Amino acid sequence: MKKKKWIALIVTGILAMALSGCGKQDEDNEVHIGYFNNVTHAQALYMKTENCLQDVLPDEIQVKWTAFNAGPAEVEALFAGDIDIGYIGPVPAITANVKSKGDVQILAGATKGGAVLITGKDSGIKSVAQLAGKNVSIPQIGNTQHLSLLHLLEENGLKPVTEGGDVTISAVANADVENVIGRGDVDAALVPEPWGATLLSKGAELVLDYDEIYMEGNYDVAVVVVRKEFYEKHPEIVEAFLETHQKVTQLILEDTEKALVSINRELKEATGKALGEDVIAEAFTRIKVDDAYNRQSIEEFAKISKAQGFISEVPQSGLFVRENEQ
Repeated sequence: MKKKKWIALIVTGILAMALSGCGKQDEDNEVHIGYFNNVTHAQALYMKTENCLQDVLPDEIQVKWTAFNAGPAEVEALFAGDIDIGYIGPVPAITANVKSKGDVQILAGATKGGAVLITGKDSGIKSVAQLAGKNVSIPQIGNTQHLSLLHLLEENGLKPVTEGGDVTISAVANADVENVIGRGDVDAALVPEPWGATLLSKGAELVLDYDEIYMEGNYDVAVVVVRKEFYEKHPEIVEAFLETHQKVTQLILEDTEKALVSINRELKEATGKALGEDVIAEAFTRIKVDDAYNRQSIEEFAKISKAQGFISEVPQSGLFVRENEQ
């Protein structure tokens, strides 16, 4: 009889633990934010190091930050519900929206431009037209720089070898671009900041500046996305985040030099290495910090993505949280 009572007590205890999440913190009291340790995610870096968002939320709401190295990994985290809000490139944001059937939506803009076309010293390449027969690297197949390069080639009557042209496009990690150009493995590279400023400081030559790549530099290179389910469940958290994101954007614009100190401090804390002051300062001459997205640029990226087979359809609605915003 005693044995049965003990078994009953144990079962009751296990059920209680299961219902209470086994002692873990209630997920309703957390907001999980994804970002890259990259200057194009400037607001995230500033917000994280200065605790801006945590300071405006109730004490019981905890902000959890997760850094990613590539868009696809962050997209998977969004699909899994591990990330609620994310700083990410517009192209993976579009992909996430299509594949999630509208569950991942664009909430705000973050940065624009921030990429350059560079080549090795004495390569002789001075224009896009001279990329014919050359090998050009981008950070990742299907990312923002890749689609920007495809647009540049089309404008100049060129095609990648995959479409019957003679321009080879290779995916090369930003940190490896200097070496592959030095070895002659690639002839040019379309890279985001701060890699552009870093490579130029080491002898690379500029072919196209940020405002010559696409839409005079007024195209989104980073946006903010949110899971629709999370927004509907916790609108007050998302609105607090959005207001903080907008305020941080203004702080960066009003005193960029001061903001870069905080951003660089976070980069050092996260990666163990800060950027050179000259490099990060130059990088920000090519980055437009802006909490408003350029809807036209995003929709054009969607069309290119569809044409290249990266997405099955161009979203007709539900891509943006606020459909009427331009």
